[in-house]
Amino acid sequence: MLPTDLDPPRAFALLFLFAMWGLYGPILRVLGRGTLNAQLHAVRQRWMRMLMQTPRDHRTFDAVMLGHISSSMSFFGSATLLVLAGLLGTLANISRAYAAVMEIKFVPVVSLELFTIYFAALTLIMAICFFSFTYALRKLAYTLAMIGGLNEAPGGNASSQIMISETATVMTESVMSLNSGIRGYYFAVAALFLFIGPYYSIAMTSVMSSVLLYRQGFSTTALAIGRYVDALKNNSK
Repeated sequence: MLPTDLDPPRAFALLFLFAMWGLYGPILRVLGRGTLNAQLHAVRQRWMRMLMQTPRDHRTFDAVMLGHISSSMSFFGSATLLVLAGLLGTLANISRAYAAVMEIKFVPVVSLELFTIYFAALTLIMAICFFSFTYALRKLAYTLAMIGGLNEAPGGNASSQIMISETATVMTESVMSLNSGIRGYYFAVAALFLFIGPYYSIAMTSVMSSVLLYRQGFSTTALAIGRYVDALKNNSK
């Protein structure tokens, strides 16, 4: 049975939160050229093409960059695991958390059942973030194996072009999973406002979505990356 105080505004706030998270990518494609990660796929293709032309013992700089990406994924995965463990532990003893939170003056009183739904939603977001980070690491491991074999074939034939393209694709997919996990933190902040009230959560979800969309499509960084990718494509013609 659903909680009796799960009224339309509260239900909409929950649905709106997950809808904006899920529709983030499609909205970006409608507004422009997609995520910055998708645009940078062309740069990664060029990177892999240059790697194939570089002797194995001269790839120190590339190894440093790949190590940095791997460390970032590991850091976010470890941090998220700690947060998730705390949330799961609290969820197992939700009654005590409910009693403590209901004593906070600016938090409206809701039923234990609705409080549990809110807390479970927050826990679900962090769980999805954790699995995004771990999947990103797995895909990066695949990428490293593919990079290791890049110099086994000449750079100009059809097989080499396939190897370059598919290696860049797997790396782009890996970074996409990393970005998805980081993005989840923004919506986790919006989920915290569920406890304050549905309208606050809707407003914060809108704010978080707007911030993310601005950074991906209209910020100085986004515009610079767009010009960089255009210049790269023009040089490749």
